[in-house]
Amino acid sequence: MKKIIFVMFILLYSFSSYAFAAVGCTLNDPDRDVKRLFPESTGYRTDFISIKEIGGETLFQKIEQELGDKLDTVYETIDVPYSFYGVLKGKEVIGQIHGVNQKGKYGGMQLILATNLEGKVLNFYYQKMSSPEASKFMDKNFTRQFIGLTLEDFLKGNLKISDPSKANHEDFLATLRGLKKNLILLKELKLNSESQSK
Repeated sequence: MKKIIFVMFILLYSFSSYAFAAVGCTLNDPDRDVKRLFPESTGYRTDFISIKEIGGETLFQKIEQELGDKLDTVYETIDVPYSFYGVLKGKEVIGQIHGVNQKGKYGGMQLILATNLEGKVLNFYYQKMSSPEASKFMDKNFTRQFIGLTLEDFLKGNLKISDPSKANHEDFLATLRGLKKNLILLKELKLNSESQSK
């Protein structure tokens, strides 16, 4: 019986790891989430974009360089499709919502950003967070500190944000990495490609 339970656990863990790696982070309830983050919106359109289709290996290496870290070989591969929700007001796009999966100390995180069309953070929340101190990370007193930041603030180290936890500094650092990655992907996969197509 113990062997069966162990095998089932291994299979479940393997499946969940594969599912985490197979796709990028999508919104649990896009209709609700878009309206909550952008009350003035009238709709949205969803684009699924991978590094492979936009710039291939050259772009993959550029993103690693900007991130200052290697992308994970399981959940951050070159062909992972990332979700971008273009928020509409009538026919006009007024903002973007986008998320990333990020490995934390206690499991996967899902970090969601709402930004304006220049990539400035308008809102940030955890769609998923596994940590004994998750409530401290998810508290608005912590998450609201990222409002107004841009990728440049992350690249230049202009962050004056303190760790809200007592014993989970690893998850704090993972959050910073994930948000930086999120903004890099927004720039490279969405903003840059749209400006080049105009």
